[in-house]
Amino acid sequence: MFTDMVGYTALAQDDEAEALTVLDRHNRLLRPIFEKFRGREVKTVGDAFLVEFESALDAARCAVEIQRTLHELNTAPGHGREIRLRIGIHVGDVVRTNGDVLGDAVNIASRIEALAEPEGICLTQQVFDQIQNKIANPLVKMPPTDLKNVRLPVGVYKVLQPWADRSSGSRSGGRRDGRHLAVLPLANISPDPRDEYFADGLTEELISVLSQVRGLSVIARTSVAPYKLAPKSVAQVGAELGVDSVLEGSVRKAGNRIRITLQLIDVESQGHVWATSYNREIDDVFAIQSDIAERTAQALKLEFARAGASAGRTKPTPDLAAYDLYLRGLVASRKPDGEGNDEAIRCFDQATRLDPNFAEAYAAWANLYVVASGEYMPMPEVMPRARELAARALALDPSSSDAHSSLGNIAFQFDQDWQRAEEEFGRAIALNASNVTAHRFFALMLVALDRFEEAEDEYRRVLQLDPGSESGGLLSWINLLQGKYDAAIAYAEEARDANPTGVASHVALGLAYLGAGRIADARREADFPTTGAKANVVYDHALLNALVGRPEAARALAAEIERGEAKSYLSKSDLAMLYGALGEKTQALDLLEVAHREGDRVLWLYYHGPWFATVRDEPRFVALLRQYGLPVGGLRRGTPDLS
Repeated sequence: MFTDMVGYTALAQDDEAEALTVLDRHNRLLRPIFEKFRGREVKTVGDAFLVEFESALDAARCAVEIQRTLHELNTAPGHGREIRLRIGIHVGDVVRTNGDVLGDAVNIASRIEALAEPEGICLTQQVFDQIQNKIANPLVKMPPTDLKNVRLPVGVYKVLQPWADRSSGSRSGGRRDGRHLAVLPLANISPDPRDEYFADGLTEELISVLSQVRGLSVIARTSVAPYKLAPKSVAQVGAELGVDSVLEGSVRKAGNRIRITLQLIDVESQGHVWATSYNREIDDVFAIQSDIAERTAQALKLEFARAGASAGRTKPTPDLAAYDLYLRGLVASRKPDGEGNDEAIRCFDQATRLDPNFAEAYAAWANLYVVASGEYMPMPEVMPRARELAARALALDPSSSDAHSSLGNIAFQFDQDWQRAEEEFGRAIALNASNVTAHRFFALMLVALDRFEEAEDEYRRVLQLDPGSESGGLLSWINLLQGKYDAAIAYAEEARDANPTGVASHVALGLAYLGAGRIADARREADFPTTGAKANVVYDHALLNALVGRPEAARALAAEIERGEAKSYLSKSDLAMLYGALGEKTQALDLLEVAHREGDRVLWLYYHGPWFATVRDEPRFVALLRQYGLPVGGLRRGTPDLS
């Protein structure tokens, strides 16, 4: 059994005396519990214990007792600083040498410990086989996970705690709760292939409507979209996305008539929960969506009612032409690398001209701007417009999760009003717990504010909702900023292995190696060719090369930007990062100050990075951070020694 204290490294860096006090209390609490279950303490490594037991059942009961004891202490009045652990348990042969134990079993236990949530316990299939039905806590199967340096696949389960939200579990080894759903892309069987957008847009609308079912976690569009071009069996979808149920079907649009055929399938039994067909006029599409959500909620014994709204779905617009434009805009806005942004803006604009009371179109338009801001469009130009659109959406529909998410982003990215941003993100998530955009940007804000443990929890939620996203790279970044180099590298290697031909994943791994001082490994990742890469990825690649002592590409790119010849939108802050990586401090600071004055306020995203290592202690840089309201005390944390 491996145990590890959550947040101890950050505490030790902030307050060493307090950290030692907490560690001593932690040790005094745990050691008697080890003895109670015949556990032998093999060794301690800082805040971590490696413990050996006579049986898997003893280890599991000990872990449950530890987490119960700590939870009761943490929730008691006047308990002092919380002590929260992650625990991993595995069964296997070990080699004993000089009082220590070595071998694959030890390595696997340490790897699955990192998969556990705070106050959580993870265990392998081998442990599950020996303890199932022997402890009171339910055991929940987790999605398949590749463990670093472990060649064979390892089945992993988590132990559900009585104080935890049961709906957060994924597929169970026994009893199913049916609360995790994937809506697969609807097949377009319309006679006109140009109606493909209608099937795609309706898929996204169903995801949104089903997210209003309380207690139902719905997988994000980005993770289900690949199944359109590469269909897989329901069993494969369930295993890959960690869901209990799958909704699949087709749509046929012909003139003013639509035929929608759907079936809800239980992953474990492969049986139909329900199946139905709708032959309706197209203006019945909203009633169809509500009926689908109500059938699904009833089948899964859940409630279809959005927080703050009446049950069912009101008609978002009476104008079918406006709704058609809205669907076209949604589909265009999801094209990669901002390629469909102009088309989406035209569609949303036309939709809201046809129906000035179309709240969902205003909210989608606002979110397009806040997502693209600073990445594909200048922030000072689009953020004020996004604010107007989000405010209009909320005036029409105060319970719009997307509108609250948009306002949270504006307060976060543009205003640096951290309290308002957190309130808006909180409202967005309360209205729609599956709003992955709100979760993702809230996590980014938590990183900016050095609230790393909370950020990591949010990103884990993002990965549950959007398993196909690249949030694993962001988990690497969070661990890197805390000086947890092994974990940072493990996450980055996992992301690289999942996309070995992607330049971005090699850049992220190079940064993790750089932070750990493994310069030769970082240079190897920087050598990965950029053939066919997008312009923004070429920029990141040049940045990494500058950081490992190869400035040529960064100098050429900086000159290109200065001449106004950049192949994609790059802000003054992007140029400042290049100059910072090149060691040209004055140019970097000048650009950052101009960017702030002009409203291009994205320093929150980049200020932790190694590209600003040379200006970290400059008074002008610190003054900028204070203007943003960003934390200054932990600036050196996670910054590699590039000398």
